Amino acid sequence: MLSKLSLRNARRQARDYLIYFVSIVMAAALLYSFNGLVFSQELLALSGRMEQMPLMIVLASIVVVCVFGWLVSYATNFMLSRRSRELGIYLLIGLENRQVARLFFRENLAVGGCALGLGLILGNLLFQALRAIVLALFGMSYHFSFVFSLPAAGLTVACFLLIYLRALQRSRKRIRKMKICDLIYYERQNEGVVIQNGRGRRLVFAASIVLGITGTVLIMTSDIISGLIGAGCIIVFLYGFFLSFASGVPAFFERRPARKYRGQNLLVFRTLTAKLATMGVLMATISMIFTATLISGGTGLVFRGIFTGRSAENACFDLFIGVADGRPFHERYQNYIDSHLSVEQSLIYGIYSAETSEVMDYLDANTFFYHFGYDRDPVIGYSDYAALREIAGYPEVELKEGEYLIHCMAYLAETLEDYDKTLIMGDATLAVGGIYTGHLLQHYGTGNGHGYILIVPDEAVGTRPVHHYAFAAKTAQPVGEAQYGDLDEICDELWEKEQTGGYDVIYTRACEEAEVAAMTAMTVFPLWFLALALTMTAATILTIQQLSESERYRNQAALLHKLGMDRREMAKALWMQSAVYYTLPVLPALVIGVSFIRNLAKTPEPGVMIGLSSPGAIVGITLGLFFVVYAVYIVVAYISLKRNVLPDAD
Repeated sequence: MLSKLSLRNARRQARDYLIYFVSIVMAAALLYSFNGLVFSQELLALSGRMEQMPLMIVLASIVVVCVFGWLVSYATNFMLSRRSRELGIYLLIGLENRQVARLFFRENLAVGGCALGLGLILGNLLFQALRAIVLALFGMSYHFSFVFSLPAAGLTVACFLLIYLRALQRSRKRIRKMKICDLIYYERQNEGVVIQNGRGRRLVFAASIVLGITGTVLIMTSDIISGLIGAGCIIVFLYGFFLSFASGVPAFFERRPARKYRGQNLLVFRTLTAKLATMGVLMATISMIFTATLISGGTGLVFRGIFTGRSAENACFDLFIGVADGRPFHERYQNYIDSHLSVEQSLIYGIYSAETSEVMDYLDANTFFYHFGYDRDPVIGYSDYAALREIAGYPEVELKEGEYLIHCMAYLAETLEDYDKTLIMGDATLAVGGIYTGHLLQHYGTGNGHGYILIVPDEAVGTRPVHHYAFAAKTAQPVGEAQYGDLDEICDELWEKEQTGGYDVIYTRACEEAEVAAMTAMTVFPLWFLALALTMTAATILTIQQLSESERYRNQAALLHKLGMDRREMAKALWMQSAVYYTLPVLPALVIGVSFIRNLAKTPEPGVMIGLSSPGAIVGITLGLFFVVYAVYIVVAYISLKRNVLPDAD
């Protein structure tokens, strides 16, 4: 009989708490899919740089397991409180505490087992999506192949057993120790009011706002100590704000009585303050989770922007070697290239120093710019520049007589449009003939200038000193990691032999693209894995709390209906309640998270965070993805409440 009762209760629980059941299914799917990445030899073999990916995902998985463990523990305790009367009745009819505890244990374990089974099936499909993304990052084609990873499934099952057994064991111990009266009245227990005095709550409310503003300002500084102090202020702000919120709203309306009775304000905010007065700690915790969600997701996009921005500039040639200290291009490089690479077009050329630093000084004065490795303007001959453009795949440009061109990184182009000074090169006086942009490896002192370079007639550079030599090539086949390693080894040997101050730089398009793909998989994937888990956990708990009030809302709606409020007005009030309830924990997270992300996105060197990686775009994408997931929970909760609470249309 107890087994049948457990199965019946498990089915009812899955139905009544459907949003929780679906979230647990998704949790199992996420865990399996990312565990699949850890054990996928196919993906790990894509690049030697991927060897750290299992460690990064395992570290993220540990945090995710703890987060999902908190969700299961909270939901289990919540369901215990909601079903305490039922369990107390079981004791009244003669069941023993250990039998009731075993009953509750079995039905929750059955729900978890079903969620785990469905999650493994869904997780395999999700793993295929992640596999396709990783292969696309490495420029490889995807072909569907059903692969069920036993190690990934075993690790997922182990995580679920750890999560469920720990949560259910605590509930089992609690039930076995509780008396009948304790169970019957367990549902009435709420979070205690931490701040009893009304005046004290108002003072805490005001102080928390000040701490929130202070903390947000401090975390935007570059100083580590200030950032840590700011994080502490924010944590105190969140708990102080939500613990005192129930007194802050009445105080607001007392000073503005006209707003209190406008529309459904009185009904909406009276209902919410009554609810939030007993769950301040929980709301503060959820708001902190949302803050961590936005920071985690935004940080992932910032890292992705740094990887792609730097790689785009460095990967404009199939092979580039910059020789430091003005030394000539060594024959050992040339011999290796001739014997191991399929070169279609190549160029050995010099970057020269101009007589002055006028362009550099102009940029220093008019934009955020720093010059690394140059004390005068870098210059290149027009024929070398034209050959470089051809190797990089850019269209041909014309240099007219008596003119010079400027090639710069995109972020400097607008500033240089107003630059009109002439350039003196020996006996020639040259005017600005045009400004061109495009990736040309201008990040480093041994590249093609740092941020910009001046293009002058070939005869004008003949008398100027060489700053450094460089080699650029277009190859029929990509220069792979093994060939890059050989060239890098030659570089090390030459440096050890000559003991010069500078160090040659080597870049290949294939290795830069592989680096971006590997770093994205190792950092962005785990961070967004964590962000998704945090969002699901917090939104699920909010939704469980909201749907648990269905009966009270239904009684309230019946009374309002008798007093003359029509169904449309009640639906509007219900929507406002849901909107404010779901918005409250998000608002502090938005202010803190957006401020942090924008500040973090501005820290890399200029010219990296542009386009879809600009600070504004990263904030927009982060918020968009967050609200897509969050909106699903809001809509589901509102539709369920509307169906269960509002009276039928007349």
